[in-house]
Amino acid sequence: MIPTVLPTYNRAPLAFVQGSGSWLLAEDGRRYLDLGAGIAVNALGHAHPALVQALTDQAAKVWHVSNVYTIPEQQRLADLLVAETFADTVFFTNSGTEAAELAIKMARKFHNENGQPGRTQIIAFEGAFHGRSTGAIAAAGSEKMVKGYGPLMPGFTHLKWPTSDADHAAIRAAITDQTCAVMIEPIQGEGGIRVVPDQCLKGLRDLCDATGTLLIFDEVQCGMGRTGRLFAHEWAGVTPDIMMVAKGIGGGFPLGAVLATERAALGMTVGTHGSTYGGNPLGCAVGAKVTEIISDPAFLAEVARKGALFRQGLESLVARHPQVFESVRGEGLMLGLKCKPAPADVVKAGYGAGVLTVAAADNVLRLLPALNIPDADIAEALTRLDQAATSLEQAA
Repeated sequence: MIPTVLPTYNRAPLAFVQGSGSWLLAEDGRRYLDLGAGIAVNALGHAHPALVQALTDQAAKVWHVSNVYTIPEQQRLADLLVAETFADTVFFTNSGTEAAELAIKMARKFHNENGQPGRTQIIAFEGAFHGRSTGAIAAAGSEKMVKGYGPLMPGFTHLKWPTSDADHAAIRAAITDQTCAVMIEPIQGEGGIRVVPDQCLKGLRDLCDATGTLLIFDEVQCGMGRTGRLFAHEWAGVTPDIMMVAKGIGGGFPLGAVLATERAALGMTVGTHGSTYGGNPLGCAVGAKVTEIISDPAFLAEVARKGALFRQGLESLVARHPQVFESVRGEGLMLGLKCKPAPADVVKAGYGAGVLTVAAADNVLRLLPALNIPDADIAEALTRLDQAATSLEQAA
């Protein structure tokens, strides 16, 4: 008999009843150090007092009115995001997947409005993850995600992850008079914490400018302070035309957004897109508080410092456990451990040591702690990861 919850998840045998900061309390009373943060969602940890206050204050006022009406909380968050980024305008969604769908529509509509309706093709990259809707899986293109789902949304060209001049030459060759956009994650999360070199992002920006192609950044996982800048592309000194945001922006409340320049958004007029729940007062009240806290330069400097501290400890961990770990990758507090055993085995060993991590592709273990994780918890994380690695070595 099928479970009452559709069995599409390979769930761990853990259930949590309470959280505080970087810690979660399981039903059996055991405490776990959370280095996954709900897959980069709980950017300020669990039960952050300012977020609890923002949510409860708004809940006592109004929960939902629909986008038929002006929503003050939505306007406030949009103003904050525009003030802190390249963007001129923002559309709010419930998730990163929905943000991906709008980014695709916006890019195609832009060229249609500019008298080039044939420019519908989008260049995407192997290893990408943009969500699980039919459009988003078509953008990713991996067999694992698309097999069995019948005809996919057409219009995507998949290229090798760009790390060299040869890869950029392939991108240049792939852009034609039918190409509308290049879509890329500055750092792949699901793909294995793979960082696009700064020079590659700059090269993509130059290439898009030269060909009239829009540049879309997917910062659903790597954005909102995760790398020590508000958004990861800032390290390269370039900006996109369209950007997808979600996960950390709501601090745990379902919220996503598409940020865009006025030029890129010119086709998105009244009636071209909508959402019942997107930009609801509850989500935007929390999102505004998250954005206020994370966009503070002092907070971002601390993320960068903590990331360097954590990485230094992880490098030592790799040196002590060469049978388990190969290397460290990533930026800020978006870090990955390249593993020799299957990362799922390392995740399971972590349960025994009371530490929560997340597996990714390319045999990588993701470490995505709360951005405000205390130094003492970083030290404890390294101790528990050491215990997990030791248990794997002893079992070998």
